Amino acid sequence: MRKYSACWAERAERKKKLTSVSSSRWTGAMTRVSEDQYQLSMRCLHDERAGLRRSIHIITRRLTAACGRRSRDGVRGYADQNERVQKQQRMQALKARLAVVEQKIASGCPAVVVGGRRLVKQRHNLPDAQLSEAQWRERWEGARLFLTADGESGASYGNYTITVDPSDGSVTIVLPEELRHLANSPRGRYRMAGSVRFSHRHEEWLDRVTAHRAVRYDIACDSASGRWYLDASWSAEITVLPTPEELKARSARLLGVDLNADHLAACVLDVHGNPIGDPITIPLDLTGPATARDGRLRAAISDLIALALEYDCAGMAIENLGFTDARAIGRESMGRGRRGRRFRRTVAGIPTARFRERLRGMANHRGLVVVAVDPAYTSCWGGQHWAKPLQQQSKKTTVTRHHAAGVAIGRRALGHGIRRRPGVTPAHRRMSAGRATGQAVSTPRACGTASPPRTAGTPKPGAKTRPCRGDQLVLFPDLEDRS
Repeated sequence: MRKYSACWAERAERKKKLTSVSSSRWTGAMTRVSEDQYQLSMRCLHDERAGLRRSIHIITRRLTAACGRRSRDGVRGYADQNERVQKQQRMQALKARLAVVEQKIASGCPAVVVGGRRLVKQRHNLPDAQLSEAQWRERWEGARLFLTADGESGASYGNYTITVDPSDGSVTIVLPEELRHLANSPRGRYRMAGSVRFSHRHEEWLDRVTAHRAVRYDIACDSASGRWYLDASWSAEITVLPTPEELKARSARLLGVDLNADHLAACVLDVHGNPIGDPITIPLDLTGPATARDGRLRAAISDLIALALEYDCAGMAIENLGFTDARAIGRESMGRGRRGRRFRRTVAGIPTARFRERLRGMANHRGLVVVAVDPAYTSCWGGQHWAKPLQQQSKKTTVTRHHAAGVAIGRRALGHGIRRRPGVTPAHRRMSAGRATGQAVSTPRACGTASPPRTAGTPKPGAKTRPCRGDQLVLFPDLEDRS
């Protein structure tokens, strides 16, 4: 609370100084943007410090063990002395980086580059970026040109500073006191020559501005295309998500989704956890620039949402994956050699956090629920228990362990178990020979065959004995594995 109060007091002081040469609305917008950027940079510094500490801790533990051996705690040492020396050098480099990060956090001065650090680095490598100095300067100036204004509930069309008229799409901006002589509209406002039109979620924006609810606008310049863009954003209403018990009570279907590096494997499940129809594979190409990757990810999520609506599903179930620790630690916990490099490359290509955030936002607007479950053993148990039944059910689709993992994820989201008990009744009871031995009750022996309880073996000194009830079916049926 002290830190937050100090930041608020500093922002209030800066806003008071800027109000004398501008308007209170513009100073509020400028100080809010700078404060948000500062808080984001500080959070990034704290995340970097946590990652560096994890890496140093893992390397330190492995350095305590001898080469090629394991310590008493089960920590495996490095393969040879050469690798051990390299890790010692890497740990020194990590400690140096950690000292710099901690100094920045203690001073409260993170490195913030208005315009982007990537453009700053391109300035020193113009031939590699295939840019001239004039082209780079144009992009740099364009990236630093932006206007941001938060919305106000009750104001005209949801925002008084930047107003968009829904009737004709005209944009007007309120000018500061020093620039009121440039106004071409009443009340000190400047009307822009162009107009805007929102094609995406236009009806939602129209409902908000006609009801005079808060809408935030961001005006940015794209120097590559030579155009100006206006983005509208608003906060969504908080909804109470149903629990798995409520989903089962509504007899709702669920779409289990398994995220992989190059595709999405999905399967529709009913309320009892049984797969419905054939499993679905949605390709996911995550190569190329960042904008192209994000667009393909959104397209794949749109296909998932359309699939869930087609099968009348109440929501989707995904794994709560997070490779933050694994990416920070690297080869210390994700394998070595060629196989380890291939696995680390695969993990680095899976957009777990971005996929989760994009899916949550897009599904919320379509009235779908996203359930994130524990990813433990979903692929292993799904391939072991559900790959074969899925293949028997699907005649046209080649079932993989990823489709079976989708079934396991959906069953876990509905509160059902993943592993099937031995001897489960077959799908066709009259056509298949079999009996649910794992579900049947053991038949006790005749009376008089019971013997006194005995131990399973020679007890260890100081340990408790375990009674063996193998021949005591009169009173104690033999215990079976029902997991």
